[in-house]
This record gives sequence, C-alpha cells and structure tokens, in this order.
Amino acid sequence: MAKNISVGIDIGTYQIKVVVVEGVKENDRQSHKIIGTGFAESKGLRHGYIINTIDTSFSLKKAIAQAEKTSGIKIKKALLSIGGIGVSGVVSHGSMVIPRADSEITEMDVKSVLNIAESEIPANLSVNRKIIHTIPIAYKIDSRPVLGKPVGMKGIKFETKALFITCLEHHLEDIIEVVEGLDIEVVNIMASPLAGGLVTLTKTQKIAGCVLANIGSETVSVVVYENNIPISLEIFPIGGTDITNDIALGLKIPLEEAEDIKINDGREDLCPKKKLDEIIVARLSDIFELIEAHLKKIGRSGLLPAGIILTGGTSGVSTIEDMAKATLRLPSKVASLNFTTDLKNCQIKDSSWSVAYGLCIWGLSDGEDVPLGAPAGTGIRTNKFFGWLKQFLP
Repeated sequence: MAKNISVGIDIGTYQIKVVVVEGVKENDRQSHKIIGTGFAESKGLRHGYIINTIDTSFSLKKAIAQAEKTSGIKIKKALLSIGGIGVSGVVSHGSMVIPRADSEITEMDVKSVLNIAESEIPANLSVNRKIIHTIPIAYKIDSRPVLGKPVGMKGIKFETKALFITCLEHHLEDIIEVVEGLDIEVVNIMASPLAGGLVTLTKTQKIAGCVLANIGSETVSVVVYENNIPISLEIFPIGGTDITNDIALGLKIPLEEAEDIKINDGREDLCPKKKLDEIIVARLSDIFELIEAHLKKIGRSGLLPAGIILTGGTSGVSTIEDMAKATLRLPSKVASLNFTTDLKNCQIKDSSWSVAYGLCIWGLSDGEDVPLGAPAGTGIRTNKFFGWLKQFLP
C-alpha cells in the first residue's frame, strides 16, 4: 500500500526548510510522523522575494537533497508557502439581493457575494496581485448577523465581510518556477503566516482571539484570529537581521560575532550585558510598536484574550516575551511544536520550522479541522482544497 506522504517547502530569506511527513492511522485516528527534514542557507532572496533565481534554486536543491536522504523518498510533489513583503491581506465587503422567489440562499449565492466582495477591492490594492486565499469573516441576512452557515436560510439582502490574502503575481510565479525547475510539482500554495498558525496555535486560542507574530530575519508577519478565523494579515519589512546589524554597529564588531551574541544571549567577554540589552530592547520596541499600531487599526488593541504567540528565528531572544507583554498589554508566549518523528537526529528544534511543518499537516488534512478559504487565482491544478470554502463559515 502506498504511503500517505506530504512535503512542505518553506523558502525563507534566511533559510530554506523542507519537511516530509507521513500520515498514519493509530487506533482509527489520523496522526502525523516526521520522516525527513532538510535545510539550507537561503541565497538569492531579499525580504522574502527572489532576486536571483539561480542562487535560490541552488539552495533549494541542497535542502531537498537532505530531505530525500533522511526520508528515503524521492520528492516529486510538494506544498509551498508564500511569504515576504509581497503578501498582504485586505478586508472587503459585498452585498446582493437574493433573486429567487423563495428567497432561499444557496451555495451559488455564497460564491456570488464573495465575488462581489472581491470586485470591491480597491484597484491600488489589487493591481499586479493574485488572490491566494478567500476567507469569509462574517455573513448578514437582512442586516442581521448569521450564526453558522447561511445556506438554506431565507432573506432578501445577503452581505459578507471577507479577508482576501494576496501576493505579487511575479513573486508567486518566480517561487513556483524555482520549485518546478527541480522537477517538483507544486500541489498548492499557502500564505506562510497561515501555515505556521496550523501547528503553533490551538483551536481554543483561535476562538478566544490571538495574534501570531512570526519574526523572521527580514520580515515580521502578523495574523490575527477570532472565532477560529483569520481576520487580518500584515507583513512588515523588519526582522532579526536588523537586531544583528544594531548589535554590530553598537558594539563595533563583525556581523558574525553580532549574530552569535544575539543567539547565545550575550557573552560577557565581548560586551556588557546591559549595553546589549539596551540595543535589543530598542529594536524589539520598534517591532512591537508596529504590531500595536496594526491592532489599533483593526480595533483589537489590548482585546485578544489569548494574547500574542511568538514564532520565527528571532523568537528565541530571551527578553522577547516580556517586551511583547509590556508593549501590547497582552498575554505573551513563545510558540512550541508538538510532533512525533522517526528521525534519530531531528533538525526541528523550535518554531522556526512551523511553516514547513504546517504545510505538511495541511496536505494530509481532509479540511475538516483546517479552516481556510479556498485558494483563488494561483493557477495551481488541484481539486482537494476547493471544497473547503463551504466548510469555512463563521
């Protein structure tokens, strides 16, 4: 019997990570087991987008080779994340009059009102962009909020509020070209922040309300959840590399030493800890002020009971939880991953692997426990995930 295998590829600015997961049934329940991993230093990328296809392809090939060696499987298909400053989220509204005499809302009406909401996206936010996720946030029938599915209900005016996650079209095409250039079929695309949320957040956190902040090397991605639904997504062009650069300038040391100090929480022989803390706190303050400004913009400042969950390579900085709590006035914690593996020397040590691992879980899911809107406009040939839209309702 063929194995149920899923491969996730996360092409980040700092590292490329590949995870191979096998879906297995234990006591009539589906579980997941990591059977292979691979990583390589990213080259040819800047702020998440490709600036040198050849360099990026070389890095990806190295990561793929490691994953194939550790898993013992030839990788032919994979799910791919898309991130960087080219990705953004926009909320739009749509409304229509139910045309039938019986006033009953159908699946076709749901699709139609979402299409209307898409058409209402301002031109300056949609030009040169493709929609990769359409996520209904709320529905109304005759100005009254709908609890549950609107299909089968009756009314005259049908409205929706939806989150559209888009990315730059050429960015999407470049990243797919690099992967397919290695004879690997791209099964589907998911925005990196959402992929990370699949394995770092609990359903309870998503229902209560939380913000997931992935602090990478050159970008900070923020996705806000309420009622188990992503309601906002934003990516900022700032990250861990800025902290490294500040340390290098502040202490007048090479970048390599600055990175080592940041990761290892300072070295007394190289610098006074007080001076180092001042440098790190200053830059982290900039990051959390951006997040706070975004939460204020969407009316969620200080109003997310499950708080902020931190992930990404920079989430390992020792003072980061306290900084987040103080600046955002929210509960704060660093994300952790729970997984099983057959690997003796598993490379997955922290939440910086969450995106690649989340893609694998998405690939093995039947959609019931993974509430995401249907991808749109990606050009990826897939049927499995388009059925999720009717299941993904407030």
